Amino acid sequence: MNLESMQRTMLSVAASRAVPEVLRDLVEGIAQCPSVALARLWLVERAADDRRERAFLRLAASAGSLRHDPDGARRLDGSFARFEIGDRKIGLVAATGNGVHLKDLRVDATWVARPEWVRSEEIVSFAAQPLVARGEVLGVLAMFDRLPIGEADFAWLRTFADHAAIAIVNARAFEEIERLRARLELDNDYLREEVAQPYGEILGTSPALRRAMQQVERVASTDANVLVLGESGVGKELIARAIHERSARSRRPLVKVNCAAVPESLFESEFFGHARGAFTGALKDRAGRFEIADGGTLFLDEIGEIPPALQAKLLRVLQEGTFERVGEDRTRRVDVRVIAATNRDLAAESAAGRFRMDLYYRLSVFPIEVPPLRERTEDIPALALHFAERAAQRLGASSPRLPQAEARVLQRYTWPGNVRELQHVVERAVILAQGGALRFPELATSETRARSIAHAPSSEGEDAALPTWSELQQREREVLAEALARAGGRVSGAGGAAELLGLRPSTLESKLKAAGLKSARGRG
Repeated sequence: MNLESMQRTMLSVAASRAVPEVLRDLVEGIAQCPSVALARLWLVERAADDRRERAFLRLAASAGSLRHDPDGARRLDGSFARFEIGDRKIGLVAATGNGVHLKDLRVDATWVARPEWVRSEEIVSFAAQPLVARGEVLGVLAMFDRLPIGEADFAWLRTFADHAAIAIVNARAFEEIERLRARLELDNDYLREEVAQPYGEILGTSPALRRAMQQVERVASTDANVLVLGESGVGKELIARAIHERSARSRRPLVKVNCAAVPESLFESEFFGHARGAFTGALKDRAGRFEIADGGTLFLDEIGEIPPALQAKLLRVLQEGTFERVGEDRTRRVDVRVIAATNRDLAAESAAGRFRMDLYYRLSVFPIEVPPLRERTEDIPALALHFAERAAQRLGASSPRLPQAEARVLQRYTWPGNVRELQHVVERAVILAQGGALRFPELATSETRARSIAHAPSSEGEDAALPTWSELQQREREVLAEALARAGGRVSGAGGAAELLGLRPSTLESKLKAAGLKSARGRG
């Protein structure tokens, strides 16, 4: 045995920080000895099988100078790529923690599995030592030699194996530190994205919203997948955030993906990440959203937009918790809860063959229907005031008032864009109000237009007579009189006719004068 070569190897692996490099250097250091035909290293691995964990040895590194199969010295597959602990001589070393030393295989062939290979390669002796660190067997280091392995050489292999075990432990520690550092960077990057996007809160006391929130409370403490259903703009992401914040995963991030915004060619990389060089533009390794969400929650918005080709891979992650990055063979395992959202009828999409039925069932373990704004009109004034206060604070303006008449205008509108549309309309009104009362004339116009369309004559009666100008004036006079009566004759102030009609007091005074109506001059 070349002791000088092995000493250099021990010094080299002590400075290595990557486990694959350490394993390669160990076997190549032994293989540099002229008489060594083959040096191999197996590592202990554990896997769940039939609901119990089993340990086995997996061939992790191999080197040597085989005469009849030179390339085979580096292969990590084949009959001896895996051993059960306790099986044959390699498994026995791992099971007992004791080395095996066969000085002359020509005499002692008890442990020889392939006598023809031993003869063809002229193997004379064999030695194996366990890799032990802190009392734990990490694996087995073995060598096949064309010369007899003496007792001194066998003792040296023991020393070498002890150094090798320490080098493996250190390299694993460095890799874990690097993994945690990379994970921290991912979390920080994602949190920076999250901080840049303000989130609202779920406001309202309507029965429809209370039913949805009761479902949130029931499912939050479980790990069940949730499918949030509802029209665009109803606040499906807020429901997902409420589930996450009430769950045991709340200390880990809620990672979101808008499936409708991801180009089809980048879906797999966005979900599962990619290795450097996997495709043009992949300049470095990148973790996908599943990896970032490990231990937390992944919110898949617009789930119905996922291409059919990716649906099978998504189903695998949901079922097995495993995936591979694009361009990488390594299988990674994650623990992620998925909350999906859609405004589509996924059951109908599945029946039509546009969405995998098995994926639909996997996602919709617990569906939650978020009511549209038109079904919770009693929540609209509180929502409008909340959005107005937020907008005023952001714009540096004073908090505006919401007159009752304007609140009724908001409640009468159908809100096809739901809460998102309400927020935008209120923010525009705050800008126009300049600290005064909020007004929504465009909604009143839209309401009048909608009513006109709804009561318009059919195509068969298009020649029906239109109301005359005098009829319209008479109708306006009746509305003004009714508003005055309800307000006790007062025009302005809280509860005045101007507030009820959504008009400025001066405008209403002009209309009253033109209509020949008198008002009480007292201001409220």
